[in-house]
Amino acid sequence: MTGRTATTRTAPPREGGAAVLPAAVCRAAAALVVLLLFLVVLVLPWAGDLGMHAATVERLRHGLTRPGSPLVDADVPSPYYSPWTVLLGLLARVTGWQVFTVLRIGAVAGLALLVTGVWRYVRTLSDRPSAPPLALLCLVLLWGTAPVDWSGFAGLHSLALTAAYPSVLALGLAFHFWAWLTRAVREPPGWAAWAGLGVLWAVIVLCHQFSGVVASLGALATLVAARCGRPVWARAAAGLAAGLAVLWAWPYYDVFALLGTDGLEAAHRSLYRDLAGRYWLVLVGVAALALRLRRDRRDVLVVFFALGAAVFAAGGLSGHWSWGRALPAALVPAQLAAALLAAEAGHRWWSRRGREPAGAPAVAVGAVAAALAVGAWAQSGTVGYVTGPEALPPTVREKYREPWRGYGWITPWVRYGDVVMARTGAARQIPAYGAYTVAPGYPDVFLPDAPERTEAVRRYFAPGTAAGTRRAVERAYAVRWVVDRGGLRGAEGLREVARGPDGEVLYRVPGGR
Repeated sequence: MTGRTATTRTAPPREGGAAVLPAAVCRAAAALVVLLLFLVVLVLPWAGDLGMHAATVERLRHGLTRPGSPLVDADVPSPYYSPWTVLLGLLARVTGWQVFTVLRIGAVAGLALLVTGVWRYVRTLSDRPSAPPLALLCLVLLWGTAPVDWSGFAGLHSLALTAAYPSVLALGLAFHFWAWLTRAVREPPGWAAWAGLGVLWAVIVLCHQFSGVVASLGALATLVAARCGRPVWARAAAGLAAGLAVLWAWPYYDVFALLGTDGLEAAHRSLYRDLAGRYWLVLVGVAALALRLRRDRRDVLVVFFALGAAVFAAGGLSGHWSWGRALPAALVPAQLAAALLAAEAGHRWWSRRGREPAGAPAVAVGAVAAALAVGAWAQSGTVGYVTGPEALPPTVREKYREPWRGYGWITPWVRYGDVVMARTGAARQIPAYGAYTVAPGYPDVFLPDAPERTEAVRRYFAPGTAAGTRRAVERAYAVRWVVDRGGLRGAEGLREVARGPDGEVLYRVPGGR
C-alpha cells in the first residue's frame, strides 16, 4: 500500500517539465511582439513602397486582365502584378473596399503566414517548446542598432513599415516551403507533393523575386544537408520543372526578363554600407553557427548561411549591388541558430538549476537575452506607430521615424487615371490614389521610355524653363495637374487649386478639367 501511494505521488522527472516556465516566458514575449505588429497594421504607417503596392491593387481593381503600369499611363507589364496582388485586386473589385483597407487585410494575412511559417520550420529543427517563440524574437530583434528598413528584411521596425508588402507574405511562404521540404526529404512523398513544392516556390518568386532567391538558397541548403540520394534529387528536379512551368505561364510579366537587368543596382548600393551598425547583434547567431559547424559540417543552417553570405559578398565584390537583397539568406539562419542555441542551453540550465553551478548554458542564454534586449531597445520607436510619438519617452522618441502624410488632399480634384506632373518624392505616393505620374517614382525595368520621362520631369521643373516648353511636355504626356512646393507659383498658364501640407500646391494645367 505504501509503495503504491509513493508511486502515484511521485512527480514526473524534472527534465520533463524543465522547459515549461522558460517556454511560457518566451511565448509571452513573442505574443507581445506579434500583438504590436498587428496593432501597427491598424495604423498602417506609410513610408517606402506602400504607394507602389497601393497603386498596383488599384490598377487591378479597375483592369484585372490588362492593368498596364501601376505608376504611369503606359501599357507595359510590371513585376508587381503577382499572384498575391492579383488576389487583393480581385478582393477590392468584388467588395468595393478602399485600397488601404484591402492592404490592411493583406498585412494581417502576411504576418499570420510569417508567424506560422517560422513556427512550423523551427519545429523541424528542434523539439524544445521554447524554440519557436525564441526564433520569432531573434528574427525580428537580432539586427543592429542602426536602422535598416527593406522589404524582405524581417526586423521589427522594417516589418512595421512593410507588413502590407508582398515581401512579408513571400517570406512567410518561404518558411512554410522550407518546413514542407524538410519533411519531404526525410520521408520522400509522391511525385504530386514535389510538384506542389515547385508550385509554391514559383508563387514565392512571383510575389517577391528577392525573397524567391532567399527561398531558393534555403531549399538548396536543405537538400545538401539532407545528403539526398538520387530518388530525392529526381523528385526535386520534377518539382523545379513544375515551378518553372508556372513562372513561364504567368501572364502579367515575364519573370525571366528580370534576369540580367541592371536598372536596380544604384538603388541597392546602400545595402553594403554601415554593415557593423546594422547587423552586429547577428554575431551572436554566427557564434551559434560555429558551434553547429563543429558538430556537423553539413548542418542545414550552416550551409544556408554560407550560401547567403557568398551571394552577398559576390554582389559587393562585383558591383551587383542588388544581390545584397539576398542578405536575409545569411541573417535568417544565424538568427535561428541563436534561438536554437538559447532554447537548448536554457533547457539544460533550467533543468539543472540548484544542482550544478551555472556554466556554458547560462552564458549562452545570457548572451542571446542581452542581444535581444539591445535589439528591442534599438527598435523601440516602433511602439510610436501605435501610441503616437508624443506618448514616447524622449530617448525612445528619437528612434521614431515619422511616416509619410500621403496625398489624399488632392483627391477632391484629381480623378482616377489623371496624369500629374510631380517630382520623385510625390511620384512615389500619388499613384496610390489612382492618378498617374509622368515619370515613375521607382525604377521600372519594363518601361522603355523611363529615361525620357525622367528627363521631361527634370526639364519641366528646371528654373527658367520657358512656358512653351512646359506646354509641350504637358501635351506629350497628357498632364492635367501639377504638384509642387510653390516653385511654380506665378508660372504662366498654371492655376492654383489647392494647398496641402509642407507648402505643396496643386495646380491645374491649361486645358485641364
